Amino acid sequence: MDEGLADTPERGGHGGREIGHVPVLLKEAIDFLAIRRGGTYIDATVGLGGHSLEIARRLGAQGRLIGFDKDPAALEIAGAVLSRRSSVVSKTADAASSDWPAIELGHGSFAELTNDQRPATINGLLADLGVSSLQLDDPARGFSFQAEGKLDMRMNPQAELTAEQVVNQVDEVTLANLIYEFGEERRSRRIARAIVRSRPISTTAQLAAVISAAARPMNRGKNEYARRIHPATLTFQALRIFVNRELDDLRALLNAAPQLLKPGGRLVVISFHSLEDRIVKDAMREGAKLGQYKLLTKKPVTAGEAEVDRNPRARSAKLRAAERV
Repeated sequence: MDEGLADTPERGGHGGREIGHVPVLLKEAIDFLAIRRGGTYIDATVGLGGHSLEIARRLGAQGRLIGFDKDPAALEIAGAVLSRRSSVVSKTADAASSDWPAIELGHGSFAELTNDQRPATINGLLADLGVSSLQLDDPARGFSFQAEGKLDMRMNPQAELTAEQVVNQVDEVTLANLIYEFGEERRSRRIARAIVRSRPISTTAQLAAVISAAARPMNRGKNEYARRIHPATLTFQALRIFVNRELDDLRALLNAAPQLLKPGGRLVVISFHSLEDRIVKDAMREGAKLGQYKLLTKKPVTAGEAEVDRNPRARSAKLRAAERV
């Protein structure tokens, strides 16, 4: 995910290495999960299957891997990645490989599907937040202003609300507030005013042009990286988060995690912007105060120089982990 130079933050290369993508903080995530052979693990954002594949390799035939994603296209790819070693199986089917775990992939938000799991039955839960490369790199999905596409931004194409509806139908005050709240954009009122005056807006390029004309690039002192952020970056982030209810879903997952995890079970979350990281940090610290968690990361774990060189989208990734007690 990259908050700055490109545009909207994303799960930078969430897919499997076999199809040309590299999951962010893969080694660190697997190490903190401390995977137990024969255990049950949830990948709450399976994406293209990169983290799931590494988890499955360590589980063995008695293990169980449960993966969720809002995007059916991502699930199809993840299923193909995982089925290279074993068929993706249903809840009642046997694993096809003698040393491969049972794998269940579910379409929908992890915030809803975690309710299907029995309390204290999960050994580890991983969530790699944000938008995937599959979504960001497809102009038709409308997540990026790097190429023109229809304003959509739905992770789940079956969801009703689109970014185009928000941009063209929400009143100016509400639009300014959501741009400020979900994008932390200080120029939100100016941008919202320009958007309302430019309606109708139907493409990513149109919206980016309106925002760029209304908002001069921010000069943040000597921080060259911050100065190079495209003026539309934070507004696109805000619209995407709002359309997909990302922060509500994250809070629901964090609320459910202490009940789902077994004693000794691990919660690992990779976030890509300050809003997500703040929610994760506060939830884990509150859980520690209540005696639910032992914190495994006092500060967030970030990608090293070598990983950022290989995958610049890993620059903004932050990993936090806790253990159920």
